[in-house]
Amino acid sequence: MTKAENADKQEKPDGRKRRWREHKIARRAELVDGTIAAIRLRGRDVGMDEIASEIGVSKTVLYRYFADKSDLTNATMVRYVETILAPRIYAAIGGHLDEFELTEATISAYVETVAADPELYLYVMANSSGAGQDVVADSERMIAELLSTVLGERLRNMDMDSGGSVPWSYGIVGSVQLATHWWISNRSMSSEDLISYLTMMIWGGIAGIASVKASPARFRSAPHPLITDEEPPTEPGV
Repeated sequence: MTKAENADKQEKPDGRKRRWREHKIARRAELVDGTIAAIRLRGRDVGMDEIASEIGVSKTVLYRYFADKSDLTNATMVRYVETILAPRIYAAIGGHLDEFELTEATISAYVETVAADPELYLYVMANSSGAGQDVVADSERMIAELLSTVLGERLRNMDMDSGGSVPWSYGIVGSVQLATHWWISNRSMSSEDLISYLTMMIWGGIAGIASVKASPARFRSAPHPLITDEEPPTEPGV
């Protein structure tokens, strides 16, 4: 056997492995998309039998591509974060908006994404333990890090102290996520009201930070009355 023939023989198994690996990746993505559709249709408590039925395959096929239900669940969570939640948040954060508009747009993007897919969101959060918890934590970390980059850059452009941009960003992401999770579980107010309340809270913090040039020293030395002597603006029609 020549060297060329021997090399060709060695490459063929590798080629088959590569094609199978590519097929498996593509097929897993199709099955995950089918799982997302099943969750939207049947709700957060959907089981493997129902998922398989909605996709039009047997459970045997699911287990051919996923080690177990946890593997499928984690893949679904990653898909939701990477293709639905994160892109909408990134688009809002990356928009060419002023600081208030950016605050409102980012909060709106998160709340509206959750509101548009409540069963899928609740499925993701209900399974966020073990490896699933890492998926959720990673998504929150990615959003917070991006927000801190934007916030830090804007503070520096205004000659303000940007040292707090990271903890502030994590605080914003954490508060919005937790408040939205509370809201989607009981819907005691409209999404518009939730966005307004969260925007009021977050913007109030940002405006307070800006008033002392983002300096902890200035903040500690300034008075902190809860109500100022200024007349509050009147509501329209009042």
